[in-house]
Amino acid sequence: MIEARSLTKRYGDRLAVDQLSFSVRPGQVTGFLGPNGAGKSTTMRMILGLDAPTGGSVTVDGMPYVKLAHPMRVLGALLDAKAVHSGRTAAKHLLCLAQTNNLPKSRVGEVLELVGLTQVANKRVGGFSLGMCQRLGIAAALLGDPKVLIFDEPVNGLDPEGILWIRNLIRALAAEGRTIFVSSHLMSEMENTADHLVVIGQGKLIADCTVEAFIKQNSTLAVRVRTPDAAQLADLVAGSGGAAKPDGENAIIVTGIAAERVGDLAFDSGIRVHELAPLQASLEQAFMELTRDSVEYHAAVPASPIGALA
Repeated sequence: MIEARSLTKRYGDRLAVDQLSFSVRPGQVTGFLGPNGAGKSTTMRMILGLDAPTGGSVTVDGMPYVKLAHPMRVLGALLDAKAVHSGRTAAKHLLCLAQTNNLPKSRVGEVLELVGLTQVANKRVGGFSLGMCQRLGIAAALLGDPKVLIFDEPVNGLDPEGILWIRNLIRALAAEGRTIFVSSHLMSEMENTADHLVVIGQGKLIADCTVEAFIKQNSTLAVRVRTPDAAQLADLVAGSGGAAKPDGENAIIVTGIAAERVGDLAFDSGIRVHELAPLQASLEQAFMELTRDSVEYHAAVPASPIGALA
């Protein structure tokens, strides 16, 4: 279990993490989300003892990471997949980690097989692709068979098969009762992988709930209706306190009233309906809505990017 209590980090005049409190519990995948500059990397570095908090505390299984007697047996982490000596082979890299942490040599072969790198175990890491480095970083995180795992952008550089593999691996590790903390900017992947979310913006906690609750709390109920009498139904929706906008030929998107109410309006007025489908907001849409005011950098989109260079 990871517990942060009033965790704070200041760099000069900049407050990177501001009184952050949350818990990452075992048996589930907790997604760690936030815009660029929100303080995610700083928070993870403090969990791992790489940065010292200015205030507050963070513990792993009740202790600061730096006080753990056998840290790799308690917590495994992937923060930067390219942070590997390029002249070493994959096997030598893992063997060095195993020997310096009193781990059995046999674990090297086991984790290489688990991540699919057995055939390149004796190749130098400098020739690895980003996806291969990600797999090696995951192997290193699993080397001590830890109860707690932290992954920062674990699917970077992976092909679709690799993405599916890491998703299934992460969920399987959580099902074993381990504590899994995953940071990613890929909202679709978080939606498929995470059970719980911790969302921060400008160093502050702005959400701590299940994925389902997060989407529900930060999105607007919408219903897509396809009918030959779309204009008539749109008027009825407006008269009932809702709003409707066109969505292609003979279709409207209704917001502000439930699907059942839309169906009743159509039925009472003799309007034939060919489709009545509630629209579930995505995690990405909900995230964008919630963090709109927490984004540090806003880029303008030129009307004609090519013309602007002419």
